[in-house]
Amino acid sequence: MLSEKEKEAMKVELCRVLNKINALKFGTFKLTSGRISPYYIDLRIVPSFPDAFQRVSGLYVDLIRKDIGAENFDRTAGIPTAGIPFASLVAYQLKKPFLYTRPHERLHGRERRVEGIIMPGDRVLLVDDLITTGGSLRKAASAIRAEGGVVTDAVVLLDREEGGKENLARDNITLHYLLMVSEAADKLYEIGAITEDQWKTIFKQVKKK
Repeated sequence: MLSEKEKEAMKVELCRVLNKINALKFGTFKLTSGRISPYYIDLRIVPSFPDAFQRVSGLYVDLIRKDIGAENFDRTAGIPTAGIPFASLVAYQLKKPFLYTRPHERLHGRERRVEGIIMPGDRVLLVDDLITTGGSLRKAASAIRAEGGVVTDAVVLLDREEGGKENLARDNITLHYLLMVSEAADKLYEIGAITEDQWKTIFKQVKKK
């Protein structure tokens, strides 16, 4: 398990990366879950910054090694679409087979929801960028389980604290995350990256869950 000191250092590093690449936006945004949010954390842009991509992928790997254990899963699965680039690098660094799920079943070719090699009984770790309600992760878990895979854990960088962790638990999936959005707001406010009003905006959204 990660020590509190190790995890705190990782949290600070992630916040610095988010600030450096300007990943946090304020406005009116419709999320994948369908919810409307006054803020948006765009982790999809991380791969456009090679240094940030490498650092963030390293955070995933450290979190997985110490909180889950590389020996406790057989394959990594990227969640479309933001989780796919992170999952592929995690798989490469941990020397695990990589696969990814599709939002919908293909209507041509092999007509599958899961792309990649998966065998019945394979333990599959779900990898996504962040979680709101957990809908995308739950759909992916369902698709993988339908192929005979075993899904007990999911890992994300950021928990938006809008019920996702609890929803996954109902499907017997444990969520592992590096940072809660309330913690990110506190740290970004402390370093002067966001204003007090923006800090309040994030906390109001968390309380609305």
